[in-house]
Amino acid sequence: MASEGQASTSSNAFSFISKGWREVKDSADADLQLMKHRANEFKNLATSFDRELENLFKFNSASAIRSSPRSEIDFVKRLQPKLSEFRRVYSSPDFSKKVLEKWGPRSRIRIDLSAIKNALVSEGENRDGVMEFDRVRRGRPLKFSEFWGEWKGDGEAEDEERQSNKDWEPIRALKTRLKEFEKREFLGGFKNSEFVEKFKSSLKSMYKEPEESKAVPPLDVTELLACLVRQSEPFLDQLGVRRNVCEKIVGSLCSKSKNQLLHPLSSGESSVLDGENINDELDLRIASVLQSTGHSYDGGFWTDHAKNDPSDQKRHVAIVTTASLPWMTGTAVNPLFRAAYLAESAKQNVTLLVPWLCKSDQELVYPSDVTFTSPEEQETYIRNWLEERVGFKADFKISFYPGKFSKERRSIIPAGDTSQFIPSKDADIAILEEPEHLNWYHHGKRWTDKFNHVVGVVHTNYLEYIKREKNGALQAFFVKHINNWVTRAYCDKVLRLSAATQDLPRSVICNVHGVNPKFLRIGEKVAADRELGQETFSKGAYFLGKMVWAKGYRELIDLLAKHKNNLDGFKLDVYGNGEDANEVQSTAKSLDLNLNFLKGRDHADDSLHGYKVFINPSVSDVLCTATAEALAMGKFVVCANHPSNEFFRSFPNCLTYETPEDFVAKVKEAMESDPKPLTPEQRYNLSWEAATQRFMEYSDLDKVLNKDNNGAKSSIGNGRKISKSASVPSLTGMVDGGLAFAHYCLTGNEFLRLCTGAIPGTRDYDKQHCKDLHLLPPHVENPIYGW
Repeated sequence: MASEGQASTSSNAFSFISKGWREVKDSADADLQLMKHRANEFKNLATSFDRELENLFKFNSASAIRSSPRSEIDFVKRLQPKLSEFRRVYSSPDFSKKVLEKWGPRSRIRIDLSAIKNALVSEGENRDGVMEFDRVRRGRPLKFSEFWGEWKGDGEAEDEERQSNKDWEPIRALKTRLKEFEKREFLGGFKNSEFVEKFKSSLKSMYKEPEESKAVPPLDVTELLACLVRQSEPFLDQLGVRRNVCEKIVGSLCSKSKNQLLHPLSSGESSVLDGENINDELDLRIASVLQSTGHSYDGGFWTDHAKNDPSDQKRHVAIVTTASLPWMTGTAVNPLFRAAYLAESAKQNVTLLVPWLCKSDQELVYPSDVTFTSPEEQETYIRNWLEERVGFKADFKISFYPGKFSKERRSIIPAGDTSQFIPSKDADIAILEEPEHLNWYHHGKRWTDKFNHVVGVVHTNYLEYIKREKNGALQAFFVKHINNWVTRAYCDKVLRLSAATQDLPRSVICNVHGVNPKFLRIGEKVAADRELGQETFSKGAYFLGKMVWAKGYRELIDLLAKHKNNLDGFKLDVYGNGEDANEVQSTAKSLDLNLNFLKGRDHADDSLHGYKVFINPSVSDVLCTATAEALAMGKFVVCANHPSNEFFRSFPNCLTYETPEDFVAKVKEAMESDPKPLTPEQRYNLSWEAATQRFMEYSDLDKVLNKDNNGAKSSIGNGRKISKSASVPSLTGMVDGGLAFAHYCLTGNEFLRLCTGAIPGTRDYDKQHCKDLHLLPPHVENPIYGW
């Protein structure tokens, strides 16, 4: 047993020694490979340096002959053979082998650091005629003596050469020639020659000054104040300070420090953002200061970083709206056309998210008793209706979210978290049709946290409708601030169809709607018939719209009643259905107005093609779709001079009036003359192709879809790229995040929801929605404790 234990111990000891020897051997092999690699690098560097010197000699040969003294030329001629000899030495195949033999494990490497020491000590002995380069090191010029070490006298140098084997013959010869050349009396003339200037410029180009050596001036007081004012716009807006006033203050403050606004890294650097917005200039100025300090901003307290990264896939656009066909309302029709024309370009995937109503609500909303038993059945109806009008097969996805119809508000309210019906992998760009309406009672994930870019499109002038109700002024006051709240918290950009809408944060005015292509084809047919001499308009004037007082019926009856005698013989056909139909008709009858009431129908119906004049006195619309359709069909339009009709004023067939008397004059003018045919440009401006182009531009969607993956707006200056989006902390972002969090907390309380007019039970979808849309129950989909 003892012998077995001794044998085991010996075996273990031998194994340990063998393992240690292998490790030592591997380490030595690795060191030899590293030395060989370093020798090859030195060889390549020497080759590059030799090539640069030869280029300089060739380039300056002609100028040197003209301008340099004879001794300078002789020096160059003597130096060139030595360089050739030097090149042959380090270019030989045995160079690396000799270096390894000299640096082998058995060799003792002795490094003389005296030259480095002498180069770092203060000033030292001044020498006459030392060539200086512009490269600065530790506050004093770089000298040849610092390149090669402290040069001794002639006798000392010879002793050193005999005692040392470290320098090759070509290097010793080069050093000797340079030393002799330095002592020449004509050095001063050579110092200013073209050869030296070129040589110094070449060295400058090879040396790049580190970025950190270029100090960026800190923000001054005026820039800090400008940033504070701009970031405080949400708070100042609530105090009544308008956005244009804040912009003027920021511009005034920035103009006082204009010379420092665009990251002035050098005196010769020119502005790279001339003509751009002052806000972008200020952002880039702040970003440059933050970059110079090494600061990186990763987001605020409210920021959610779990967004979809679209860098490696096709972009996705989700359009969310508040109504759906067969309800013929603007928020059902226009988003449908927008989805079709955005998908037509095939540059991005498109999803249209529309509300699904239970059968009881469908019976209240959809006309002609049309109902659907499943979302698939309604999707088929929507696609068939669309393809009949656009003339092509639209390749986009249609999804549904739970909704409930509010009789009091006459609109559909989302039930539950609408954002959850867009999968996270498709959560890239969101277009919220009627963003205030969608988010009044939204209790779910913040849109701007889930999506990379959120655009709101305002369709309705809610304040105008609310003012007509009981206690309308007080209700409008609260709704105005709630609309500001939710759009600021949930949207990156807001598009208003006209100035008739509420002025919301981050909003711009642009008509991003077009007309159904069917109306343009009708207009083209009318123009062709007129050229053939056929009668195109056999009827007079008409009005078409949902029969509720707010849709212009009050203004129409007042105008006709006031000027009934001036419009003697004028007859108007009125098409429409609605909740106020009986009251509107009885009022007109009591005033003995010459109005012929007919049932509502599609504006493209054949029975309406023969009318010449469309009357629309409404001032509650944001952008009347019927007006655009009438112009597309080549008719006259008589409408009020109102911000909602601003887009139509450029069309010659649009006749606007200021006063009731002017209304009478415009009606007579239209009835007595013929409308002018639309030009190709005017037809294009009314089309959905033009509307989609305007939408891409004003919503910044073209920039979002085409920008680089990091999404940062940047500036290139002095070899540096400065990005502003991810590096600039935003007070506005923190305020918006706080508003969104407060809104989430308030909408989670059922009592507060009911007090503000929400439909009971709309914080989550109900059992019928679960059955129709095949959803998990809310308590399973979103458990209380997150288990």
